[in-house]
Amino acid sequence: MGMVVNGFPDREITVNGEKYLYFGGTSYLGMATNKEFQEIISESLKKWGTFYGSSRNANVKLAIYDKFESYFSEYLGAETALTVSSGTLAGKMVIDYLSKSKVAFFHYPKTHPAILSQNSLPIFINDKLHPRLQNDLLEEIVITVDAILPLETKPISFDFLNEISSQKKITLVVDESHSLGIVGKLGEGIFSTIKSEKLHRKIMVASLGKALGLSGGIIASDKEFIEGVREEPVFVSSSGANPAYLEAYLKGHHLYEKQRQLLIQNLNFLDKILAPKKDFQFNKAYPVIYSNSDEIYKSLLKEKMVIARFKYPTYENYMNRIVITANHTTADLEKLAGVLNLADI
Repeated sequence: MGMVVNGFPDREITVNGEKYLYFGGTSYLGMATNKEFQEIISESLKKWGTFYGSSRNANVKLAIYDKFESYFSEYLGAETALTVSSGTLAGKMVIDYLSKSKVAFFHYPKTHPAILSQNSLPIFINDKLHPRLQNDLLEEIVITVDAILPLETKPISFDFLNEISSQKKITLVVDESHSLGIVGKLGEGIFSTIKSEKLHRKIMVASLGKALGLSGGIIASDKEFIEGVREEPVFVSSSGANPAYLEAYLKGHHLYEKQRQLLIQNLNFLDKILAPKKDFQFNKAYPVIYSNSDEIYKSLLKEKMVIARFKYPTYENYMNRIVITANHTTADLEKLAGVLNLADI
């Protein structure tokens, strides 16, 4: 049964007058309710308005877009970047643009629907590389993958690229929605670390609305590709990302590092007090505990703790997702670990 709340679900939610600890959502760094960041956004709204509903290609252009994209592409380790109004739109725009060329699409298991082409083939069949990826046919292929898969707590390995035939011209599309802001030395994700002689091009797409707490999405790649997307009818006819949020990020990036350090502290603390169990996955470098066990959900709910539980599009069963954020207290984590350690799972 779903729960309806009348405010942003931070570390606590109130349902029918009762308070619950909340371990769900995607606000990993807790930016959505960060008071200092909200003040910065408030000031940015006064400058840029609540929203700018105009084409990025119009004759009047907002300086903040180029400023943010230049800063962010350097942060990611990409040649250039382009912001759009959502992460899903970023993924769809990239796939639609690539689909205009004669390419074959392949996808890693559990790939997010936003970067899943309708005619995409699985990379693996019975745990072995798809035969078409190893034949001698000269062709262009696109491989789509999530940096961190649902129900996983570590970035995927790209070693499979080494097994692909040298006759394939590979474009790799990586969705970093759940790694951006938390994975990497500075939270920059894994894009810059993906290195393979087999790659012709790599493209990163992501939502900015998860760890970063911003309204919008981003595409990062080489300049030629980004310029091609910039001229696409969907981009030209769409409104851009919210400019006030982009400026707030630039002015408040020091807060992101502060929150990231708090998150790291929370994960290290939880790692010390949480007993490993076969029915859940936890890695102190990533702020999510995954489980297929509904018993975990039930045990925590009895103790007034709510986690994310829903049917994910690319999974057969319900996904139980326990999210640790920078805003959780040590008392919150002690209560969580206490239930998980004692539960018969």
